[in-house]
Amino acid sequence: MSGQDLILLAASEIIIADGAMGTMLQAHGMTAGVCPELWNVEHADAVGSVYAAYIAAGSRMIGTNTFGGNRIKLDAYGLSDRVAELNHAGVALARAAAGPDNFVAASIGPTGKFLEPLGDMTFEEAEDVFEEQARAQVDAGADVIIMETFSDLPEIKAALKGALKTGMPCFCTMAFDTGGRTMMGIDPVTAALELTDHGASGVGANCGLGPDGMLDIVAKMREITCGIVIAQPNAGLPEIVNGQTVYNSSAEEMAAYAIRFAQMGINIIGGCCGTTPEHIRAIAKAVRM
Repeated sequence: MSGQDLILLAASEIIIADGAMGTMLQAHGMTAGVCPELWNVEHADAVGSVYAAYIAAGSRMIGTNTFGGNRIKLDAYGLSDRVAELNHAGVALARAAAGPDNFVAASIGPTGKFLEPLGDMTFEEAEDVFEEQARAQVDAGADVIIMETFSDLPEIKAALKGALKTGMPCFCTMAFDTGGRTMMGIDPVTAALELTDHGASGVGANCGLGPDGMLDIVAKMREITCGIVIAQPNAGLPEIVNGQTVYNSSAEEMAAYAIRFAQMGINIIGGCCGTTPEHIRAIAKAVRM
């Protein structure tokens, strides 16, 4: 199976994606302030077990534990020289869990820095950072690269341009708020049109909102593109309970919204923060009924 196989399959049937990675690793003992990507080598069994749990729950496409694996993010942990190692390990673990019949989507997240003129990073510098990460992921056997949880259109365009240099198909999802725009003011129609025009094989939304808030976002994307549209909402909006962040959407509620996503023609459906294998199992069962 390959990225092109995924694109063709998603055009004819709904692909079930996975859920949260950070939430699951925290359940395995990862504490705040730790580099999640370092777990790909220091706690490989835990990371591999998360991947395997999503596959067992019905995921056909699993995202890798490489969201913050660019050298700018890793530099905060003194790990900027381990980009290739940590990304390769994260993808290799996912590849082993996915097997030959499922798909590995290599995750790329934002750098945390602003591009010019708001910041001091040039478009070309950002592009180079993302290309470095993407090449390590492709070398490890990823099927597709997914840029996710971006809010700045120029930055995700830099990520897309860098990743496309690998020859790998790329998906792009942005994080929208309750006002229907990203933190940087980008609306879903603009995002979908511009990212598709710049070579994305699929567009969509992840994080930021629960499933109810994401309905209108992806509906607008679905209206203006005939390509792949992706929905990966949080398991509701977070609440602080006894000092812990809790997401309040049940598996049954997520499954009910998944049916609505399917009815509007969304091609890839999964979850983000707070979403567990239990949620994905319910989503898969509901969508395939």
